[in-house]
Amino acid sequence: MRTIGLIGGLSWESTVIYYQIINQRVRERLGGSHSANSLIWSVDYTTVEDLIFADRWDEVSRLLTGAGGKLEDLGAELLLICSNTFSRVSDDLAGAVSVPVLHIADAVGAEIRARGMRKVGLLGTHFTMEQPFYRDRLAAHGFDVVVPRREQRELVHRVIFDELVRGVLSESSRDAYARIIDDFADDGAEGVILGCTEIELLIGEKDSAIPVLPSARLHAEAAAAFALAD
Repeated sequence: MRTIGLIGGLSWESTVIYYQIINQRVRERLGGSHSANSLIWSVDYTTVEDLIFADRWDEVSRLLTGAGGKLEDLGAELLLICSNTFSRVSDDLAGAVSVPVLHIADAVGAEIRARGMRKVGLLGTHFTMEQPFYRDRLAAHGFDVVVPRREQRELVHRVIFDELVRGVLSESSRDAYARIIDDFADDGAEGVILGCTEIELLIGEKDSAIPVLPSARLHAEAAAAFALAD
């Protein structure tokens, strides 16, 4: 079994999803009490949050590529940045290490392509919804990506940083997200990407008018498949 290196803490609430799903998939495949060979480098989220709001992405890149290098030195054979927003520096990481880096947008894109969806909605931070690093990577998989209206994007972003990364799950926020997903459905979207790893702590299939595509879960499942590949 290959060893997976997770760059987490982005935030730790969603890193838990990765650890759980990877180990569940390994146990399902191998049976018994098997679990994954994995390493986690968990950063102090406040540090990187302050950097992205100050537009100091070069420092974010140095921090996360440094973490990736340490994980590689410890034996990681695959690296993941456990975040959609912070995947902005995924190419920097890939250029700094010699092991593969699994991009979260590629894991999501592969699932959407496999389902034959042609148009999907995207929920995430301002960075993920509005900047090209994520949407362009998704679009390269051959489908259309739409985002909410400006005022809806502001609400989605605020809930992520004021509530979800702090472990706060609010019914009013769940309802607000569900209404935005309803608008996606009305606009012809065939699914919705939960494009912030914390969103799937709040929203599930039962809350959505259309199929949900949980980015953390899909990313983790792709990592487990790599670890178990012959």
